[in-house]
Amino acid sequence: MNYQDLSAEQKLKIKTLGELKNAGYQSISIKEELRSNLIRAKKEKKEIFTGIWGYEDTVIPDVERAILSKHNINFLGLRGQAKTRMARMMTMLLDEYIPVVKDAPLNDDPLKPISKFARDKTQDLGDDTPIGWMHRDERYTEKLATPDVTIADLIGDVDPIKAASLKLPYSDERVIHFGLVPRSHRGIFVINELPDLQARIQVALFNILQEGDIQIRGFKLRMPLDVQFVFTANPEDYTNRGSIVTPLKDRIDSQIITHYPSSIEIGKKITSQEASLTIEQKESIEIFDLAKDLIEQIALEARDSEYVDAKSGVSARLTITAYENLVSACERRMLMSRDAKTSVRLTDFIGVIPAITGKVELVYEGEQEGPGIVANNLVGKAIRSQFINYFPDPEKERKKESGNPYEQLKDWFEKGNMVDLIFDASEKEYQKELKSIPGLEQLVDKYQKTPHEGFKYFLMEFALFGLAEYSMLSKHQLAQGMQFKDLFTSMFNMPELGDDE
Repeated sequence: MNYQDLSAEQKLKIKTLGELKNAGYQSISIKEELRSNLIRAKKEKKEIFTGIWGYEDTVIPDVERAILSKHNINFLGLRGQAKTRMARMMTMLLDEYIPVVKDAPLNDDPLKPISKFARDKTQDLGDDTPIGWMHRDERYTEKLATPDVTIADLIGDVDPIKAASLKLPYSDERVIHFGLVPRSHRGIFVINELPDLQARIQVALFNILQEGDIQIRGFKLRMPLDVQFVFTANPEDYTNRGSIVTPLKDRIDSQIITHYPSSIEIGKKITSQEASLTIEQKESIEIFDLAKDLIEQIALEARDSEYVDAKSGVSARLTITAYENLVSACERRMLMSRDAKTSVRLTDFIGVIPAITGKVELVYEGEQEGPGIVANNLVGKAIRSQFINYFPDPEKERKKESGNPYEQLKDWFEKGNMVDLIFDASEKEYQKELKSIPGLEQLVDKYQKTPHEGFKYFLMEFALFGLAEYSMLSKHQLAQGMQFKDLFTSMFNMPELGDDE
């Protein structure tokens, strides 16, 4: 009988060590297990790290090479780069179930027990030793490194209560209470934000990584721990909060550098996959691709902004929460106006500001400007960047002596006309206000003609916002909406509180 050919149901029927031996079971280390299952998955063209977008040609190949090399891994990257998610998905390369000595404290392999309990049990009962089964999900342990983490938490300590209750001397191995690392034997152990771990605690990991043994309060325990270590670290931590001590860094076999999405399209896939929307929101609210592009563009602008701390990074969570807030802004407006359905508007982007202010770390100049102003500026820059993908570049058109496609719009506003786009306006009021602007609809029809009425109005609104970003119009935020008027006329008036120019 070949143990590897047994189904999960057949394995779970094995109850004793003798039956396990008869089934042909052989011990295998977790690194060998990960390696062999990865080889099998590659041969079968099965994807392991599904739903991780943008890493197909960079991070994922590095991880697979590290697994094939049987390496411990450190993921190095800024916040929101799916470091922990990659570690968690490594469990898919584990066998669905593995046998353990039943009730043993350290997930002991029945053929290679390491704890005193399991050694005594197998010695006393032999082939009658009861066997339990451990699912792959139970073989993953994760610990966030914080300054208060102790050696007892990770490695273990002598338990005086256990010694007293069992009437054992402190010299007896049974008084030891094992920490997270020994309890992760035959599993994956992840330490997040490794540099935050105190240096003296990092030192305690040296022998475990190199030799696989541990020492607890003078006990010389030669325990050949079998653990796949995965660490995560943020480059910012190396200077701001702590560092990985050099000998520990030397013992981590592969350091894999993560990164942010390299394109808007990849960012949109991540945001769409991770955003938590209700069925009602999906059915009643239409979000155009341009609006999704703007959300991703905001993150790109933030990563290049002089006001945002580049060392801290801009998490992918910014775009996810900004998208959720955008949809919720549409939903709230729809409820206020009692419309059955709606589509996104640019004025709804007022809802993404709270998602931005809580996700970016500002440098000194940004703090002086204020998070609200910086967030509004990032939205404006995103609109400016995307505008020339849909309409002629106003900078180039401004230099032309004739034929400026924005001339009619500009002339109308120069005559003292203005437009107020109210945040909670009904569809009818919203469309009426945009249609009242001469030349706006014709501009959209000329450069972005679309049969979709909702998208057409979004583009009309987009044109106004874009021209304001290129200083051809003036844009002011009112208490309940946005106001557009001639730039030069507005320069003679003192801006009101909350104005955005």
